[in-house]
Order: sequence, then C-alpha cells, then structure tokens
Amino acid sequence: MKGPDRADATLDDDAAELIAQLRELAGADPADVRQVVAEVLAALDRAAGGALREHLPEAIRVDAGLDAGGPVRR
Repeated sequence: MKGPDRADATLDDDAAELIAQLRELAGADPADVRQVVAEVLAALDRAAGGALREHLPEAIRVDAGLDAGGPVRR
C-alpha cells in the first residue's frame, strides 16, 4: 500500500479498535461509562483548544465538567 490507501487502512484499523472498545464498555457499569465519556470529551476539548464545549448541549458540558464557569476534570 502507498500513500492515501495506507492512511485509510490505518484509520480503518483505529476505528475498528475504538468500536470494539466501545462495545466492550457498553456492558460495563453505567457510572463507569459516563466517567469514561466525560474524560474523552474533556480530552477532545483540550485538544481543540476549548472549542468542543461550544458545540455540546449544556447538560453534557456540565456532566463532563466542561461548563464555561468551571474547570475541566482530569
């Protein structure tokens, strides 16, 4: 594989791994799942320079610790 085909294959592999992990998590304790999702959202928001929180509903921002007035949970 060369160029874009290789990159696409890598992305497909990464996506498949993430899907498998999410499926495994789906059977876990709901509180644990919420915590993982909150941590992922916080990490994505940090990576986006705080821009992600602007696109999330208020309830999700608060639950993930991304509300405008509070610090991001780590």
